[in-house]
Amino acid sequence: MNGMHSAAVTLTLTRVVSVMVTENSLSVDLEDGRTISVPIGWHPRLAQGTPAERANLQINGAGYGIHWPDPDEDIGVEGLLLGKKSAENAASFERWLQQRKQRQQQATA
Repeated sequence: MNGMHSAAVTLTLTRVVSVMVTENSLSVDLEDGRTISVPIGWHPRLAQGTPAERANLQINGAGYGIHWPDPDEDIGVEGLLLGKKSAENAASFERWLQQRKQRQQQATA
């Protein structure tokens, strides 16, 4: 052995059982008994969503992902377990915000 050590991390995924989104956090209960909670600011589209939009979600991907149709947000169990924040770039998020504002204005007109 040349003195170098290597460590392999094996990530075991488990299915989503329930999801709760508040003004401050996203909490996901997993079937193995763990609860993962992250700041909602890690997922800006959810942070911008209304309580009704946040409540309208679908557990998909055989239970390994969550989809919110209204803000068009998808979050996977793997990303939650790894502590990953949204990877959406600023330009894409800004376009989404502008489209959202336009839809809201049209709905109130």
